[in-house]
Amino acid sequence: MLTPVRYAVVGAGWISQEAFLPAVPQTGNSRVTAIVSGNREGAGQLAAFFGIDHICDYRDFDTLLRQDVVDAVYVAVPNPMHHDFAVRAANARKHVMVEKPIATSEKEAIAMIDAAARNNVLLMTSYRLHNEPATLAALDVLRAGKIGEPLSFTASFGFQSQTGNHRLKSEFWGGPLQDIGIYCINVARHVFEAEPVEVFAMTARPPNDQRFTEIDASIAVTLRFPQNRLAQFFCSFGVFDVDTYRVAGTEGELIMENGFRFDTPSRLIVKTTRNIDTISYDIHDQFAGQIQYFSQCILTGTRPEPDGEEGLADLKVLVAIEQSLRAGAPQPVSNPPRPGHPALSMVRRLPTTTRRLLL
Repeated sequence: MLTPVRYAVVGAGWISQEAFLPAVPQTGNSRVTAIVSGNREGAGQLAAFFGIDHICDYRDFDTLLRQDVVDAVYVAVPNPMHHDFAVRAANARKHVMVEKPIATSEKEAIAMIDAAARNNVLLMTSYRLHNEPATLAALDVLRAGKIGEPLSFTASFGFQSQTGNHRLKSEFWGGPLQDIGIYCINVARHVFEAEPVEVFAMTARPPNDQRFTEIDASIAVTLRFPQNRLAQFFCSFGVFDVDTYRVAGTEGELIMENGFRFDTPSRLIVKTTRNIDTISYDIHDQFAGQIQYFSQCILTGTRPEPDGEEGLADLKVLVAIEQSLRAGAPQPVSNPPRPGHPALSMVRRLPTTTRRLLL
């Protein structure tokens, strides 16, 4: 396969308009050749703006896949639709990048992984932070032992969600846990380079806020990891913007300010008894970084680190958290160890762009 890798964007919602489509021209090894959407008029406007040759409705997706138009798909439809489009693309021997959470059930995620393996295509869960400079620098600090043995991870991530957002709908498996809590889970797993063995959670829902008639506004979760390590995070769709995490170790503390969003600069602070080091990171195009990385994996035949099994690992934690909420008690989690973790070799530093069209 020659560059550029040709992508179909499946789902032309906010994340595709705001982040994915503007990022692709930054990569140097990728281009979008098709948009698949239920809004043909909107898709046509996006196609004209970004110079994309093909648009089709969801019902014509299989027809598109049979043509020599795309090499890979980016699946950005609502969560319950991930499995269907990913499996159909893999069965057509197209590589798949799917937004997180990878699916809404373990059965669906396993079917996606199996379809990719059976058809010899790559499946990557869209974890943009796995290529983000500040995140990988923080993990490198921990691996170098600069704060001793990490024992505690705490995170807060939230904002005021707007009325009408699909993330407020239960039919889309919406809610702060699935949408933003998954970032906290994913970082905690790589901070400790281990899988949680037990979870416990509580939620809160204001009685008079019409945004939260179907989902909880906030969730607080505790994760137990092997070797007496704990992680805690709070996520909410009803608070002032907050985006930070802290790792307490036996010999120091690591603080990441603006650790999860893609549109804000980050600051990494490392405190020890000897000194306090602060490193500021400019905004890089995190979507361009992950697209470039996945395209490179496709071109070289290299399995991506945030593969389908990585998405499944987080999904199993999400499911256990929901079980804890129903039971009102801690619940076990069982995940095999990961063969690897995000590394500095995965860093991508690409400039952002202001060229975007929001419908």
